[in-house]
Amino acid sequence: MLTVLMILDAIISIALILAVLGQEAKSGGMGGMDGGADTTFSGKVRGMDALLARITVVLGILFAAITLVIAKLSM
Repeated sequence: MLTVLMILDAIISIALILAVLGQEAKSGGMGGMDGGADTTFSGKVRGMDALLARITVVLGILFAAITLVIAKLSM
């Protein structure tokens, strides 16, 4: 059981990394702090970015839950 959860956790972590890397940048990074912040929050996320954002949240919650279960079973 523990081995199956560890494998599932690894698969979810790889999928989570891919989902985060697949998203487009939301701002100019640190360069967006000098006045470009008004465009950062004005647009809605649509299409593929919206899907990847939802997938990221779901995978993050699954990863956290499975990791906590693994930690509890390892004790």
